[in-house]
Amino acid sequence: MSISFRRLIRCSWAESQHPLGLFSPASNYISTSPWTSRNFTAISATTMVKRKKSGTVLQQDSQPEKHLESERLSPAPRRSGRIVQKQCQESKPDTDPVNEDNSLLASAEQRAKTKKMLERVGVDDPVGAMNNLRKMEDNLRDAVKRQKLAVDKSSVLSTPKMKEEDAAFLPRPDKPTPDSIPEAFERKRLLDTKKKDLAKDGDSNVDRANAGYADGEPGDREEGGDIQGEDADAKTISQEGSRPPPVNSEYLPLPWKGRLGYACLNTYLRLSNPPVFSSRTCRIASIMEHRHPLKDPSQPEHPTKNRPDKDQPADVARGQKYVEALGLANARDIVKMIRWNDKYGIKFMRLSSEMFPFASHEEYGYKLAPFASEVLAEAGRVAAELGHRLTTHPGQFTQLGSPRNEVVRNAIRDLEYHDEMLTLLRLPKQLDKDAVMILHMGGVFGDKGATLDRFRKNYAKLSPSVKARLVLENDDVSWTVHDLLPICEELNIPLVLDFHHHNIMFDKDQIREGTKDIVELYPRIRATWDRKGITQKMHYSEPCSDAITPRQRRKHRPRVMTLPPCPNDVDLMIEAKDKEQAVFDLMRNFRLPGWDSFNDVTPYEREDENRPAPKPAKKKRRKNKKAADMEDEAEEEAVQEPTPPSEIPESELGMGGPDNRVYWPLGMEEWLRLRKREVKRKKKVGDEMDEDD
Repeated sequence: MSISFRRLIRCSWAESQHPLGLFSPASNYISTSPWTSRNFTAISATTMVKRKKSGTVLQQDSQPEKHLESERLSPAPRRSGRIVQKQCQESKPDTDPVNEDNSLLASAEQRAKTKKMLERVGVDDPVGAMNNLRKMEDNLRDAVKRQKLAVDKSSVLSTPKMKEEDAAFLPRPDKPTPDSIPEAFERKRLLDTKKKDLAKDGDSNVDRANAGYADGEPGDREEGGDIQGEDADAKTISQEGSRPPPVNSEYLPLPWKGRLGYACLNTYLRLSNPPVFSSRTCRIASIMEHRHPLKDPSQPEHPTKNRPDKDQPADVARGQKYVEALGLANARDIVKMIRWNDKYGIKFMRLSSEMFPFASHEEYGYKLAPFASEVLAEAGRVAAELGHRLTTHPGQFTQLGSPRNEVVRNAIRDLEYHDEMLTLLRLPKQLDKDAVMILHMGGVFGDKGATLDRFRKNYAKLSPSVKARLVLENDDVSWTVHDLLPICEELNIPLVLDFHHHNIMFDKDQIREGTKDIVELYPRIRATWDRKGITQKMHYSEPCSDAITPRQRRKHRPRVMTLPPCPNDVDLMIEAKDKEQAVFDLMRNFRLPGWDSFNDVTPYEREDENRPAPKPAKKKRRKNKKAADMEDEAEEEAVQEPTPPSEIPESELGMGGPDNRVYWPLGMEEWLRLRKREVKRKKKVGDEMDEDD
């Protein structure tokens, strides 16, 4: 391979006149002028590139003088110069011999000046100088590689900045480290800073301890309690990974006599057409916007064509009507969800706290009666008819033990909203007792004793109806079962045992991790429910397999693998991402009542939805043939139009069809969506040739 010296180092005429010319450190510009390329002295060397393990070695040709002579005899301009020269020759085919002689003289003068310049800087052998530069570069590369190998073998950790600097000398692929400890120290520092800033913010309703529930209460959202766990440092992972293994009980509550339930959302109904769910919500900005009338009040609202006209005067009642309509739509879908649950053996469900958006807001809040009384009463009538238990779980901001009066006022207002919603269901006596509101104690605020005192004080301010429904649950951040059981016995408040939270947050001085030791507290926990005549309930979920630290273990597994060692007559809430499908898995695994009432879905097909009738296929007609046209018309008359599919009644929409196909395997939620239509593009000649190749 011939590498021309003028292609390696090239400069302008002015730069070649000052001392050091080509080899000056300031000569960083490469001229692309065809004149310079055409008239510069050509000095080339043929090189061969041979790669070895130690680096790249360049070998010089044994006969450089022959190439130098050929370069001098036939100076080849650069590509751009050849193009310009060719265009000039085409425009002027008759070349002037005088001009040719002048150009040759100028070229000879340029070569002479270049020779003098090289002699002035002391470069007698340019080829030898280039070889020396190549050797220096090779030595540098070898030294860098030896240093990098030494670093890789040592315990020094590489950083992205180091990799970026080394890439210029010795690029190499990054080594995969599947079993290495995460190195997110900076990310953890930023998260801690964010928590401190959040606690200092005076306008926020979030207290310091709430940072543990960054995404809200696990299980009380549609996502199923997903909490994005932070990457822990090496010390935390080492401590948590070496903790004593949990000690679990071998007891299984079989035969099962209680009720299994899920929280807030039904995945199958949510993806049906029309969708069925009870957590439609909005923003405060949407409420303010809908205080203005539509541009065309005679037509329904459209996202782009018929929006509220902000140029017209606003009306508070109009915006209130908009948010109330969302709540009514949510409440109507409860009836469908209860009937669906009963068909497949599920008798327990948690209602979404977002059913009526901003109902407990300080400024935009509202009462549910009378506009929602009738709809909620209908849902309660269906639940009573089918023996279905309904509960609620206020969010993580509802804290009666907070030292901030504003937070306490918001918490009391939120509890009153949930109590009103459950009361308007008008359930029978026992189901009304069982319609409880689960609450966490919240933050510690530096002193558990002081927090418990504030809770006692604020609990006394609650209405009798709220007190009758309020129950406490152990959490996975601050409050263990041993912390809450004494105050529950003191204030006559039932205690909900959450097994998943208990395995993360427990009193290490009194109990071991796992489900075996907690069984000893079952009689005391059961007594807190029996004193009020409420059916006991427990919560169960499991952490993901790859979770190590407490924050990582807070994330719920999509489905649970087994049943906890609970009494077989309690109501068990399964807090998992896949909602009702996690309950179906338990039914199948342990042959619980209702396990044979459902079947697997057909991928991308649903038999419980109304679809538009298929359009008849258009037949192509041949032109300029009257006889053929007459025949086509006769055939069209003879062919009957396709019969539309039978219409499914509204009560059967989304109910699984005749074969009860409502179960989707783990990770196959995509099967619930209809298959997208594939548009086949016509093949072109070039595509066919590519396929043949």
